[in-house]
Amino acid sequence: MPLERRDTETFVEDEVREPRRYKVLLHNDDYTTMEFVVKILREVFSKTEDEAMRIMLHVHNNGKGVCGVFTHEVAETKVTLVHNLARQAGYPLKSSMEEV
Repeated sequence: MPLERRDTETFVEDEVREPRRYKVLLHNDDYTTMEFVVKILREVFSKTEDEAMRIMLHVHNNGKGVCGVFTHEVAETKVTLVHNLARQAGYPLKSSMEEV
């Protein structure tokens, strides 16, 4: 019995999407020092001294500020790292993430 020939060519249209992005925010409080915020911005977010100062002043004057935009996993890791470093140093610094 001869085998039936089948067309095995399948067209799959993959929709390639960029991963969702999240901005990581720092929130102002009355206890965390400006120096510590600058340190966090430099160490966790790899900001230059000038960038860190500008962001820190924005957070201080406006209540919150964006530290960077990342994929979900990276943003989540940075928020956790900020909280852990702040707690270890005895500060109540708060960080959060919002979808862009």
